[in-house]
Amino acid sequence: MMKLDINGAIHEVEADPSTPLLYVLRNDLEMNGAKFGCGLGQCGACTVMVDGKAVFSCLVPIMLVEGRKVKTVEGLGTIDDPAPMQIAFIEEQAAQCGYCIPGMMMRAQALLESRPDASDAEIRTALEPNLCRCGTHMRILRAVQRARELMKTAAAPAANGGKA
Repeated sequence: MMKLDINGAIHEVEADPSTPLLYVLRNDLEMNGAKFGCGLGQCGACTVMVDGKAVFSCLVPIMLVEGRKVKTVEGLGTIDDPAPMQIAFIEEQAAQCGYCIPGMMMRAQALLESRPDASDAEIRTALEPNLCRCGTHMRILRAVQRARELMKTAAAPAANGGKA
């Protein structure tokens, strides 16, 4: 039995320790945001965050995430209270088929959490490992740029003791 911290909740999982995190998320925990794309860490559809860093969940065995914090797209926000990243992707209509979007969001979230002032060039570089076959790259870039600004705005009241 392994205990995994996913989106701030502890989940007890009975799986072989070498099982890829993606399979446990989708099959055991019914968190279907991360997608199976290639299974080789070449497309990014399965991207999640582990301890704040973007990783390909298809390549990470669960034994390597026990005791670490995993965040999936389901952990960003809800339908009633979406996170700035989700708001930005909606506002910029960044999804066409939507298959790559959860992975794109998670890679961008990891970047902006570690580098809130990431330049446009840094955003492009950070998103390089994630593929979008529909060709919505420009809308995705605009969404991440918007998220960067929304995240700064959301952080500003907290920095001022809750006062805008």
